[in-house]
Amino acid sequence: MSLILSLADEAATAALAAQLAARTRPGDALLLEGPLGAGKSAFARAFLRAASGDPALEVPSPTFTLVQSYDLPAGPAFHFDLWRLDGPDGLDELGWEEARDGICLIEWPDRLGPLRPAEALTLTLAPGPTETSRVATLTGWAGRLHGVGA
Repeated sequence: MSLILSLADEAATAALAAQLAARTRPGDALLLEGPLGAGKSAFARAFLRAASGDPALEVPSPTFTLVQSYDLPAGPAFHFDLWRLDGPDGLDELGWEEARDGICLIEWPDRLGPLRPAEALTLTLAPGPTETSRVATLTGWAGRLHGVGA
């Protein structure tokens, strides 16, 4: 079952990120899908700031480093950007297995191949009817999304 939400602007995306951050626990994976410019990095940045309790937390894009790690109150978190990978072969070198014990946000999860976590929450972002709006489709986390988007 999927939950589809209309997000009017980046503030609405940040509000969704905060709601999901409050429901996340170690071992969880959030798979961030959508075309370039859909807001995956903006979502991840807002999520990490909310989860850390620090609205000014510096959250650089992991486009070139491929992974950034964070010490959050709930435990370690890892933000992966797999755009530059062809497949799952390079994940071992990025500390994939160790990261799975923490909270993982993964942009371009199609690069995970068979390592894609079955129990993950998939968040697909798509352009909305206006330049700043997005449509978010959440799939997974049965029973954990009650009240999200309200």
